[in-house]
Amino acid sequence: MYKSLLGAKKPLQFVKVLTWTFLILILVTNLGLAVFLSKYAERVLLEKQKEFGLLLSENLSHQIFTRFTLPTIIGYGAISLRNPEQFTRLDQVVRSTIHSFRVREVRIYDPEFRVSYCTDPNLVTRTGLAGEGVKRAYTLEEPNFEFFSKISGATALFRLQLKPGSVVLRGYAPLRMERSFGPGVKNPIMGILEFSQDITEDYMAVVNFERLVYSTSLLTSMVLFFLIITILRRVDRISAERQAEKEKLLRELHQQEKLAGMGRMVAGVAHEIRNPLGIIQSSAELVFKKAKADNHPHTRIIEAIYDESRRLSRTVNDFLDYARPRQPRMDVVDICRILEQAAVFLEHECEAKGIRLERDCPSGTRVLGDKDLIYRAVYNVLGNAMQAMDQGGLIEVFARPAAPGQPGQPGLPAEGGPWLALSVRDSGPGFDEANLDKMKDPFFSTKDTGTGLGLAIVTSIVESHGGFVALKNHPEGGAVVTLMLRAPSGQAAPPVAPVAPAPPAQG
Repeated sequence: MYKSLLGAKKPLQFVKVLTWTFLILILVTNLGLAVFLSKYAERVLLEKQKEFGLLLSENLSHQIFTRFTLPTIIGYGAISLRNPEQFTRLDQVVRSTIHSFRVREVRIYDPEFRVSYCTDPNLVTRTGLAGEGVKRAYTLEEPNFEFFSKISGATALFRLQLKPGSVVLRGYAPLRMERSFGPGVKNPIMGILEFSQDITEDYMAVVNFERLVYSTSLLTSMVLFFLIITILRRVDRISAERQAEKEKLLRELHQQEKLAGMGRMVAGVAHEIRNPLGIIQSSAELVFKKAKADNHPHTRIIEAIYDESRRLSRTVNDFLDYARPRQPRMDVVDICRILEQAAVFLEHECEAKGIRLERDCPSGTRVLGDKDLIYRAVYNVLGNAMQAMDQGGLIEVFARPAAPGQPGQPGLPAEGGPWLALSVRDSGPGFDEANLDKMKDPFFSTKDTGTGLGLAIVTSIVESHGGFVALKNHPEGGAVVTLMLRAPSGQAAPPVAPVAPAPPAQG
């Protein structure tokens, strides 16, 4: 195998020795590190299980004292587990406490090390079952733990699955009276609590981690070994290395040519789109002017087609000139008109999905910005709201002036003129609170088919206008997206503005 790797020209003898020495050193180092990491992970698991077992024993002791010992003494005057009612009550307390904790068995020993209670009734009153852990807990008056494994660590590495109960944590803790008997006096011990917890599932996670560490170490060792052999081979094959370098350069040159060809193709496609789009735009303009002159009932739709063709034409131009970032025009824009245009394009889809779109936009409500960019932002927000409702519902849009510097307006600067809050509320499931901070991040999406760019584009557009986007869930259900945009100076804010970004509650 070694000869086949080295090829026809054999290296010097010391090179052979050096190569295999490297292999042994790499294997020993990586495997040693892997063993250290795996054993450390196992120790961490066991320590965590001990801490959890200690909490479990304290909780179990507390529940027994508060829910069984005190009520039993008050009700019966003394504790006697031979009484079926007392035993049943203790059994209920224990089982309700250890529920879902994978506890296999719980025993309580009296000071004579006789089993006074056990989840297995057949062991009650039996003697001779107390191990060293029980005696140690009684003598030292401190909890201790033992681990029992039916399978060795090496064997577990080759098992796909371990049977339940293969690894068990057994804990022993004094069962004390919780009532204080004075300063410096320890609470008396009522008995010794012993529980057996199945930690096979947690141990299996450590075994899987050990498999990953060992396999990675072996793979890394082999990769490094073959890299060393490759380097040593190239020492004896300089001409082959030069040839390989030449072939590599040729491949890179070919790749650059392919990328350049793809760039030319994309530019050509963009030009091909722009040409028929220009025809569509000019034709739509002619039809729009004629329909407007004839007062045609579909004038609004034709106007929307014309406006969309113009916007799409500018988008194509932006794609061809993508290296130059576009600065928004700060014109006075009628936000109600933008909402009306978006509603026209979404009307058919809303009817198909059974969605009602209600708008509350006072006449004369205007903002400062680029009409096309603001339209794109509003359209994206409404489209996201529709996608959130599969079974129909309601989308409410509110446009309200908001004065800067007023109480209850977080995020608004105290200077800079009036603001407009455009809030879109849907009746869908709302945002996931755990991911609310990430919803505006590029390429983050909670939908299987989403690109994660919708809200990112909206945020970019609004922030380029000097505003911001606020996301929240409405108390009555559904998501609320609020676009905060600057308004013209002549558009005064109301005396008391609604709290942004939430829209006013609707019936």
